[in-house]
Amino acid sequence: MTTAGSLSGVVVGVDGSQESGAAVRWAAREAHLHGLPLILMYAVRRPIVTWPLAPSDHVAIEGELQNAEDALKYARKAALAIVGPGQPLDIRTEIARSSAVSALVDASKDAHMVVVGSRGMGSMGRLLLGSVSSGLLHHARCPVTVVRSRMGELPDDGAPILLGVDGSPVSEAATALAFEEASRRGVDLVALHTWSDVGGLPLQGEEWRTRKQEAEEILAERLAGWQERYPDVKVRRHVEFDEPARQLVDRSGTAQLVVVGSHGRGGFSGMLLGSVSSAVVQSVDVPVTVVRPRD
Repeated sequence: MTTAGSLSGVVVGVDGSQESGAAVRWAAREAHLHGLPLILMYAVRRPIVTWPLAPSDHVAIEGELQNAEDALKYARKAALAIVGPGQPLDIRTEIARSSAVSALVDASKDAHMVVVGSRGMGSMGRLLLGSVSSGLLHHARCPVTVVRSRMGELPDDGAPILLGVDGSPVSEAATALAFEEASRRGVDLVALHTWSDVGGLPLQGEEWRTRKQEAEEILAERLAGWQERYPDVKVRRHVEFDEPARQLVDRSGTAQLVVVGSHGRGGFSGMLLGSVSSAVVQSVDVPVTVVRPRD
């Protein structure tokens, strides 16, 4: 087992649920693509007990630790099955004696990415994020990928990456990650800029053509440097006048991954990514990576 503070690579939260199983499979592929360690983390909350410990307290603690070991063993097998026999994958396991959010946020300080299921054991309602995934989206120090289990298997690895762009510093970091992911997967990148804050009225005629041309020019400018850095990535640019979250959700069905920034209103008007990222994570079936600024 690794020790707290020695974590790096792709960290994935494990709790034995179907959601965390989907997260483990996706994280294994991500770690393999990047040649990084895969860290399977199970959090066991410290029990609140009196002293001396009663026999039932010992049983409860030992039971939690056994559950953790069993879940990690199963997760390890699932991860190895994704990369296939003979494929190198450095898998490490960690049992953290704290809440899942605290453990994963702490691990995020040095991680390439943290991956979690959209909800864990005992969650209610498809559209309600679990407390762990919600906490990470607010407090993690690295990109966070939220994975749903509804599809039953990983998305098509030949599908494009869908990127939401708004021109803010966080959006720039999201763009960097999206190009890297598209390049490693050998797939297209769909870059979407959507705005909706021109009085709430539909644009028509010359006004629409002018605004759209301006937006297309800015989008092309924002992506130009990244296209030079990743000439192997084919980019499809789209500009729409609509609610950002709605466009991202609608287009996510043909993507294998959606990438957005955690928040920000930047050089492009609109695209309030605090609300947009939350809405997208709760509404799409494919994995969503929310890129947070590193302090």
